[in-house]
Amino acid sequence: MTDPRREKFRTLLGRPGITLVPGAHDALTARLIEAKGFEAVYMSGAGTANALTGLPDNGLVTASETVVNARYLADAVSIPLIVDADTGYGNAVNVVRTVRDLDRAGAACVQIEDQLSPKRCGHLPGKQVVSRAEFTGKIRAAADHRPDPALAIMARTDARATHGFEEAVARGNEALAAGADLVFIEALESPAEFAAYARRCPGPLLANMTEFGKTPLIPAREFGQMGYRFVIFPASALRVMLRAASDLLDEIREKGTQAAFLDRMMTRQELYELIGYDAYHRIEARYLPRE
Repeated sequence: MTDPRREKFRTLLGRPGITLVPGAHDALTARLIEAKGFEAVYMSGAGTANALTGLPDNGLVTASETVVNARYLADAVSIPLIVDADTGYGNAVNVVRTVRDLDRAGAACVQIEDQLSPKRCGHLPGKQVVSRAEFTGKIRAAADHRPDPALAIMARTDARATHGFEEAVARGNEALAAGADLVFIEALESPAEFAAYARRCPGPLLANMTEFGKTPLIPAREFGQMGYRFVIFPASALRVMLRAASDLLDEIREKGTQAAFLDRMMTRQELYELIGYDAYHRIEARYLPRE
């Protein structure tokens, strides 16, 4: 039986207009994204590396760590989950296992990129990509071996920075021909480039609105007008949380109290509502013995 979240993702994939997809690094953030009314959530590879392990996004996270985090996020929400699976953790054979494991974890869409290990953040210098043939082989393997045909495969290409715009266009089109359901074009440098890419690679497209990188911040409505289907904000929530936590810790260290930050906090009741605390109280009341 197909997970209804995959059917929902397919609906979003075919729906005109743009879908905003914030990034989550953990299950609690994913719950908050759903509670705020968003229709999908993106499990950031960088966010997973940074928050789960305290390490940089340099390919140091393992496939099993990604699968475990994806399972936590998928269990926490009823909206589709897009999982950043980096390079697939090896060659096309490894990609097959990665896709199977993420299918069982509850992903609605699995993202595979064309970087060469050790990978880098897509907006940093020094990254390299595998050959076009190796990349399309990975995408074909992912598409051919997904246990559920409704599981979407997203092909991400970083070739704009390494081989130029034309190669990025060619890789996007070949990935779609190999079975990808949508293309993630990384680190374009202007609205004009995004518009040109949409004309040259007219399949479903996803844009990345990460901060402090090579791509300027472009309003989602403009992407919708270009024909893009999704815009992700992969690390925005994580960055804001870290800044807020840093300011709080400075305050506690300097003044010995958090009192000035109470109005910036989610209350205990708000947190309990977000995590569904009362549902577990009802289970306790029904099933635990009473003295």
